[in-house]
Amino acid sequence: MKRKSICNTLWIAALLAGLFTAKSLPAQQANMPSESNAQAAQATPAPQTSPSGHPNDTYWNAHDRQLLVDFGNLARFKEANEMLGAPKPGEDRVVFMGDSITQGWNLAESFPGKPYVNRGISGQTTPQMLVRFRQDVIDLKPKAVIILAGTNDIAGNTGPMTLEQTEGNIASMAELAAANGINVVICSLLPAFDYLWAPGHEPAPKIVKVNAWLKDYAAQKGYVYVDYYSAMKDGRGGLPATLSKDGVHPLPAGYAIMTPLAEAGIERALQGGLRRSQTM
Repeated sequence: MKRKSICNTLWIAALLAGLFTAKSLPAQQANMPSESNAQAAQATPAPQTSPSGHPNDTYWNAHDRQLLVDFGNLARFKEANEMLGAPKPGEDRVVFMGDSITQGWNLAESFPGKPYVNRGISGQTTPQMLVRFRQDVIDLKPKAVIILAGTNDIAGNTGPMTLEQTEGNIASMAELAAANGINVVICSLLPAFDYLWAPGHEPAPKIVKVNAWLKDYAAQKGYVYVDYYSAMKDGRGGLPATLSKDGVHPLPAGYAIMTPLAEAGIERALQGGLRRSQTM
């Protein structure tokens, strides 16, 4: 009996050990990646975009943080506006409102001796400009404002937007200016075939539609319309390499085309007043 009991005990112990090992294996295997999984993980590139969908780099990460703390970037020109002060008697101050295309424009070089004020901020969309329009335009008491905005809306810099929303924001800026006695110059969007930082938005046909609306709106309201687009587009409806390295931002040759068009538009706005509309 003792011998039989010992055999039974050993058999039960062996069975329990087997059950324990069988239950343990799946958990261990789940924590250990297979060779194919490990190779796939090594082959997967690091994310190229941030959670917002923008390129995961220093510029765009800072841009997205800025949206959370100061959407319109009111802090950007606050001190500069205070230092600028009121226009001198007889001064034909003009504010250039826009995004990086305006920010990158050396107004002192293109318009020497002119009291023109650059209030372009890189990456901005029309809703951001509308937020800061009173501070960065109206409060500076210019004789005229020249508005170049909208391409970043199409690129989705602050999220998806319809063309009608872009048009409405530009209209709001123009009408705020007019209501405060500021002559309005509305500029066409520059041509763009694609955006390097936001590919796939197919901006070329959208820009054509926005520009058609802007031209018609300016005519209805009696604002000056400046047509950069027709003077700068290539066969694809984009900016040629001779005028831009990235297809969006003008080279000096691009600004050289824009300068006389802008100057003529400003002169007509200042001479003709709020109700005179001309297409440049």
